[in-house]
This record gives sequence, structure tokens and C-alpha cells, in this order.
Amino acid sequence: MTVLRVILGDQLSPRLANVAGAETGRDVFLIAEVMAEATYVRHHVKKIAFLFSAMRHFAEALRAAGHIVRYVALDEAANTQSLEGEIRRAVEALQPSRIAVTEPGEWRLRENFEAMRDGLGVPFDILPDTRFLCSHADFDAWAEGRRELRMEYFYREMRRRHGLLMEPDGTPAGGRWNFDADNRKPPKQGLTSPPRISFRKDAITLAVLDLVRRHFPDGYGRLEPFHFAVTRRQALRELDHFIAEILPGFGDHQDAMVKGEPYLSHSLLAAYLNAGLIDPLEVCRKAEAAYREGLAPLNAAEGFIRQILGWREYVRGIYWRFMPGYVERNALGAAEPLPWFYWSGETRMACMREAFAQTHDHAYSHHIQRLMVTGNFALLAGIDPKAVHEWYLAVYADAYEWVEAPNTLGMALYADGGLLASKPYAASGNYINRMSNFCSGCAYDPARAVGAGACPFNALYWDFLARHRDRFSRNARMPHVYATWDRMAPDKQAALRHQAEAHRAAMREGRL
Repeated sequence: MTVLRVILGDQLSPRLANVAGAETGRDVFLIAEVMAEATYVRHHVKKIAFLFSAMRHFAEALRAAGHIVRYVALDEAANTQSLEGEIRRAVEALQPSRIAVTEPGEWRLRENFEAMRDGLGVPFDILPDTRFLCSHADFDAWAEGRRELRMEYFYREMRRRHGLLMEPDGTPAGGRWNFDADNRKPPKQGLTSPPRISFRKDAITLAVLDLVRRHFPDGYGRLEPFHFAVTRRQALRELDHFIAEILPGFGDHQDAMVKGEPYLSHSLLAAYLNAGLIDPLEVCRKAEAAYREGLAPLNAAEGFIRQILGWREYVRGIYWRFMPGYVERNALGAAEPLPWFYWSGETRMACMREAFAQTHDHAYSHHIQRLMVTGNFALLAGIDPKAVHEWYLAVYADAYEWVEAPNTLGMALYADGGLLASKPYAASGNYINRMSNFCSGCAYDPARAVGAGACPFNALYWDFLARHRDRFSRNARMPHVYATWDRMAPDKQAALRHQAEAHRAAMREGRL
């Protein structure tokens, strides 16, 4: 009997049980490009093109392996333009004995599949997503009974479990679990991105680019140049290039930001990991091997592995443990609408303008720009966290709700009330000036907090702390900040808060 095996656009892995368990020549794979998934948020056109091309190439790989594939292109006349519609249409046409799907990465799809399971009249299996290194049950077992769910302790447990960067006696390589302090150097003069590889666009990718141009003419972002890997083979080439040529310099300036350099020494592998083209453990093993063979320093290998083995697995655990209510959290009561310049990039703030330009052109911005520029501004200005969440989900090629929501709501905006972060990641213009060269030539002066030309981050920072004093003054990591505020004269405090309100007014009116 035929099993209908549904493959989502971020499940392009031959190692998943839903793929590996298929009976060649009998089971049918359903892969569908549908407008409902391409438009539920305003996705970057590069992300749409990347996923559609990767999906089409994955379908070809399945066919080459002898499998039957029912592929529904976006512009196919009979396309119902929803996953549910295409599953129902396939059931009617094929009369399968059962349906199998891999658990999706977003709660809304999990709910949709569960509703279909109860109403289709065909046995419907939702299989675990085994690409991840920590199951839901394992994360819940780790979290149970803990007063605080701090990533650092989860990460140490994952290192032990998988034996990564561990010595035979059970101690961490180099005698420390975390070399993050070595990875926070400001950018040195002339810091640039290492050369990157670009893949030749075959007929499939060219057809997808044409389709995206026609069907998403007003879509967000710049479609070309298009450099994405769209097959597992290409993604592995990208991984090997990163390990050999870029990982050695990944550590020291991991938090640095430079004008016109969107990538620096970051890996660009998240989109491929999150779509299933490469697996997290194989990535971590290659980074560890580079360190063991003397090809990359420990601070670089450890920092990179921590992002995947620690942070990536941790935020997924947080997401599934606290959904569906997690995305509704707004612990700080932030209510300002998302400023239009998040979409247009039209702002006098050079750091924000640079981050928006990189996002628009590449569907990418590295983690410090997301956290300490666009996220930091949203935190300080009190922007509605759900609106910010939907923006981040839309504009980045690596964004899926399981990974994006905890990063945005928890890490950047403190909207979850400290579930994820031990303190708010709030910073003044001084941080951005120290960690980037964005401030030179900006209309605003990072050394000024009030008056004409004062950097908006400065007054907004102090106003944020004053507004939320009842919550944060008892935070063990923040007493020195409030001590500084308390030493200010009352008229200086009043001037800062007045300046902050002027910045918010300018933000609302499109003048910032």
C-alpha cells in the first residue's frame, strides 16, 4: 500500500525517517510550493527563491534514487496554494494507505497537521524531526525542576553527551567551557570578509528566479545577485570552504561590525542547516577536527560549536516547551508600532541603515547586528515585540519560528521576562561605536546624549532603564548601571528622558 510522504521546504534531508523509511517505487513524496507558506509573512525574495530551488533539486535527487515524487510548482494551474489543499488533493488522487510527515518547525503547522490527522480519514503519522541533537523529551528532562534555564549549563551537558571538544578525563578542551571573552574584540583597521564561493545557477535555479520575479514583484529585498547553495553537495562545499578558509578567523572578531562587510568571518551556514541540507553534528565534528588538527584556534572552534550545539538546540527547546503562548509574551509592555524604516531602511542612524541595507540585499545580517543594533533599538524604543518578531521572521533566509522567536522575544527584547536572558541586552551608542565603524560619518554623535545631533541610542538607553527600574534594579547584573543613573543630577535625568521622548516622536513621524 502507498504511503504519502509529505516533505516541507525546510526538511530537505535524506536522513529524516520520513525519507529514509520510504519504499522505493511504491511510496509517493509530496513536495509543494504554495502561496500560503510564501506569504504568511512578507518573506525576503531571496529566501523564497532559495527554498523553491532547494526543494526542486531535492525532488530531482529523490527521483534519481528511484522514488516517486509528486511535485507541485507554484504556478501549476491546479495548485490550491495551501499545504492542506495539496495534501487533500494528493489523497483524493492517490488513495494512500497512510500519510507521513515530519514534525514541522512552527507551531501553527503542527496544529494544522494535528487537525488534519483528526479529519482526513486516513492514518496520519507525525514523525519526530531527528535532525536535532536534543529531542523535546530530552530538553524537558533537562529543564524540569530548574529555577533558571540558562543556555550555558545546557551547552555543557550537550558537550558531554556528544563528546565534542572534550578530553579523555571528562574535562573541556583548554580547561574552560567557554572562550566567549576572547571573541569580543572590536574591528581592527581594514577588517574585511574572506573570499566567498558563489555557485553557478543551473536551469532549475534560473527558472525559480524567473518565477519569483513574476509572482513576487513587490516582495521585500533584492533577488540578485543570488549566491545560495541549493543542493546538499553545494552546501557541503560551502561548509568545507568555511572550515578551511574562514573558521580560523571566526573567533576574535565574532562580535565586530564593519561598513560594507555583511559577512566578515561568519559561516553563512544557518540557512542550510535550518533547511536540512547539512546536519548539525557533521558541522560540529568538522569544526572540532579543524581544532584537533591545528587548523583553527580553540576560541574559534568552541565559539562556532557553541552556536550550533548549544544555542541552536537550546532555543528550539525553549520554543517547543513554552509554545503556543511564547510568541504572545510582552513582559515589558512594549507597544510602539514597528517603524516603517525597518522595511524601507530610510533612517539617519548609520548603524541601523547599514543593518537594514545588508538585510535587504542579502537576506542576512550577522547575530550582533540583529541583537545589538536592530534588536537593541527595538528594545530601547519600546516597539511591540510581536511586530518585531514578524519582521525578523520575514527578512532572513535562515529564519523559522522555532529559532527566530526565542532569539527575538527572549534574547533581543526581553519580552519573555527573563526566561531566556539573565538581563536585557540593552546598550547605548558607545557599544556600537566600540564594536563597529558605523558611527563615523553618522548624522548622530555617539558621544552625545542630549541636544542636536545626539545619538538616539544614548537617551533611549537611560530612559529604558528608568522606565523599568522596578523590574531591573534588583537584577544581580545591573546594580552598577543604576548606581550611575542615581549619581546623575535630577535635571540631567529629566533632560535624558525628555530627549528620549523626542526621539520616539521622531521615530513615529519618520524623522529619525
